[in-house]
Amino acid sequence: MSLIWTIKMKKELQQIIEIPEGVEVNLEENSVTVKGKEGEINRSFDLGKLNFDKKDNKIIIGNKQSTKREKKMMNTIAQHIRNMIKGVQEKFEYKLKVCFSHFPFTVKQENEKIIIQNFLGEKVPREITPLQGVEIEIDKTEIIVKSIDKELAGQAAANFETATKIRGRDKRVFQDGIYITNKAGREM
Repeated sequence: MSLIWTIKMKKELQQIIEIPEGVEVNLEENSVTVKGKEGEINRSFDLGKLNFDKKDNKIIIGNKQSTKREKKMMNTIAQHIRNMIKGVQEKFEYKLKVCFSHFPFTVKQENEKIIIQNFLGEKVPREITPLQGVEIEIDKTEIIVKSIDKELAGQAAANFETATKIRGRDKRVFQDGIYITNKAGREM
C-alpha cells in the first residue's frame, strides 16, 4: 500500500487597492467604511487569516503564507471594496423595461410601496416594498434603480423581475413582465 502525501503550496500574496481622491476609507479590525460624495458604506468581512493594511492612498490585503482558499477570499474582498469605492463616487444604475402584449399593466409608486396593477389581467395588484438606500424612478415603461451599494441595486432590480414572474402559463406565449435591460452600465 502506497501513501500519497499532499503538500500545500504556500506563498506570499497580496492585493493592492488604490484609493482615489475624494474618497475616504477607514479600516477597523474586520470592517471597512468608505465615504465619498454620494454617501457612506460600511461593511464587515470574515478575514480568516488575511491582514488588512492602509498605507498612504492604498489598501493592502494579504497574507505571508497564502493557500488557494486565502487567494480566493482576498480577490473577493478586494472586489467588494473596489465596488464600494466606485459606488460612493457614482451610484450604480440598473434600467428595467416594462413589457406587455396581452394585458397592459401599470407600475406606480404609492407611499412606501410599488404597485403593479392589471398584470396578466389580475384583479389584485402585486406589491413590492423597496429596499432602504435605493432610489427608484418610474416612467411608464422604464424603471431606473440607483444605489451606492451594488448589491442593493441588483436586489431591488431582481425584486421587480421576481414580482412579475409568470407561473402556470406558457412562457413562450406570455412574455409580459419587467426585465433588466442595463446592469450597472452594461447592456444585457
